[in-house]
Amino acid sequence: MPIRPIEPRDRERLFEIVTAVGNFTPEEVAIAMEVIDEGLAGAGRGDYFLNVLEEDGRVIGYECHGPTPLTDGTYDLYWIAVDPSAQGAGHGRALLGHAEEDVRARRGRLLLIETSAQESYAATKRFYEHSGYPLVARIPDFYRQGDDKLVYAKVLGGA
Repeated sequence: MPIRPIEPRDRERLFEIVTAVGNFTPEEVAIAMEVIDEGLAGAGRGDYFLNVLEEDGRVIGYECHGPTPLTDGTYDLYWIAVDPSAQGAGHGRALLGHAEEDVRARRGRLLLIETSAQESYAATKRFYEHSGYPLVARIPDFYRQGDDKLVYAKVLGGA
């Protein structure tokens, strides 16, 4: 499964994937696209690192991670999405592993992942837990009333 840095030609396909996943609100899709655009415009700046996974020459998923401002060696996984038709085949795990390797190569020590506690995210939460990310924080009613923010973390090594 080839994973490579995002290119401008990937933008339309990534919009299709983020929309098809079904968990994201229209506002969240707009933010995902804004981050993709910032990543494309600022390639090499270091705010966001975006990578796509291809299968048979077609982009089927992507991940976006970057350094957490004002920290020493902490990174955030901002987005990870795989086309629903390709889920369950290890693509998400490959993308997450790629992000972890990149963070380690940048001397990162900790990778954080934030998500919603809504039931529609049950598979996402299981994915993170099975990938070695324990739940380290829960902020009640963060996103909206009844929608807690969950924070998962994995120590990747020393900085």
